[in-house]
Amino acid sequence: MDHKLTLKEKVGYGMGDAAANLVWRGALAYLAVFYTDTFGITAAAAAMLFLVVRLSDGVTDIIMGMIADRTQTKMGKFRPWILGSTPFLGLFMVLCFTTPDLSYTGKLVYAYITYIGLTLAYTVNNVPYSALMGVMTSDDRERTSLSGFRFAGAFFGGLLVMGGLPTLVESLGQGNSAQGYQYTIWLFATLLVILMCITVFTTKERVTLEGSYTSASKIEVPQGERALSTELVDLCKQLPLILIPLFSITAFFYYRDFFTGATFVAVMVFTAFAIRKLIRRPEEENSRLQQDIIDLLSNKPWLILLGMGFLTMMFNGIKYGVIAYYFKYYMGNALLTGYFFIALLVVSIFGAFATSKLAELFGRKRLFIIAMVASSLLTCGIYFIPQGNVTSIFILGCTAEFFAAILPTLFFSMLGDSADYSEYKTGRRATGLVYSAGSFVQKTGGGFAGALVLLVLGSYGYDGMDMNTISQTLPGMKSLMSWIPALFGFAGAALICLYPLNDEKQRQVTQALLTRRSTEPPMSA
Repeated sequence: MDHKLTLKEKVGYGMGDAAANLVWRGALAYLAVFYTDTFGITAAAAAMLFLVVRLSDGVTDIIMGMIADRTQTKMGKFRPWILGSTPFLGLFMVLCFTTPDLSYTGKLVYAYITYIGLTLAYTVNNVPYSALMGVMTSDDRERTSLSGFRFAGAFFGGLLVMGGLPTLVESLGQGNSAQGYQYTIWLFATLLVILMCITVFTTKERVTLEGSYTSASKIEVPQGERALSTELVDLCKQLPLILIPLFSITAFFYYRDFFTGATFVAVMVFTAFAIRKLIRRPEEENSRLQQDIIDLLSNKPWLILLGMGFLTMMFNGIKYGVIAYYFKYYMGNALLTGYFFIALLVVSIFGAFATSKLAELFGRKRLFIIAMVASSLLTCGIYFIPQGNVTSIFILGCTAEFFAAILPTLFFSMLGDSADYSEYKTGRRATGLVYSAGSFVQKTGGGFAGALVLLVLGSYGYDGMDMNTISQTLPGMKSLMSWIPALFGFAGAALICLYPLNDEKQRQVTQALLTRRSTEPPMSA
């Protein structure tokens, strides 16, 4: 049966993303400028840091998705992980914005350790949190509504950290930015713990499938710790197919020369050949993990959403990553950063809540295209605004943000559809693994977006500790606020045209699954 969610449960679920975005949007918006202007790391070193650390997410997200899918407790599969990881997430948030008295090499080592710790804690927390949406209800319309509450919560959390952080740092630091960051982040970390606890104790997991396989599956795999350890060993054997492409992409992105470009092409060709061979293997020869991966690689809606998630995050991440630099240097007023973020996030809340109604009017696929194109065109317009025209920047930026806020809301609701589609086609379901991809592409896209901002600024000679380098980097800041992110937006609009599930097809899939679940009970261990 369809599960209608109460307002209390929707709001409670949204509080979890409010908490997560105290970390996510705080790091996205301010960690780069903290590293370069307060901690004293060069732009190039910070860019490499963002890229290298994001590579670990490609593995940890998949592992966390596997573990969450195989977890069985009285609280469910996903909520125990959210609760247990929350204190560590708050702790590493504080450590990342701490400024110990170290040598330059010591600072780099400290930054790598704390940033890796933050991303790991975020993975353990956010992969189960994202997957929780897929098991709270089986109604795709309720999921779209729930996604709206989720991202309204996300924008609320972002509003607090992105809008309030500059003012709090200045007020609490009293001229000492390192002290200001430390005290401010402690406040946000405490709030994070409270909000995450609200999510855990106001939500419920209802869509229950014993493991990843229903009775339609041809493979029986025993549940439990031993089965999970076997799958982790199997994952280690598959790691080269994950890590080698990621390293080749990262090397080409950072160095952008002929050698890394040729290596990237060769690796992609080899990877495509290996994947094709894996998909063609007889099903009975595959382990559970291999079959889960094959199901995903054969899932066209999921593959397109994977690309869409990355492009959307690049589009939004580049803009958010450069705003602090843009207002501090291009507009000459650092406090405008907080006011601009507040304006953007207030508009974003309206965009998130409007998504459900607009999706009913236009259909989700068509709305995705409209929102992506409109936001990209408006973002391009920022390039032509004269320096110092704050009013025009606010008007154009906020209008673009209304459409941009629709994109992640649709993305995560449609990820649930791709999990349904996989179950519909194969009789198997790996909700945690499907949603781990959503978390992975967001974090990877955010890492690449932050790195791109720093690489562009570095190419203009930016040095946050030397004010004499600022004027020569202003054209780069202007481009990063306008046409550079818009390129990724237009690419995303083109990609979503290939998405095969319209709303009518999704309703057919949902109804077929409801009928199947009512007549075919899950396979027990």
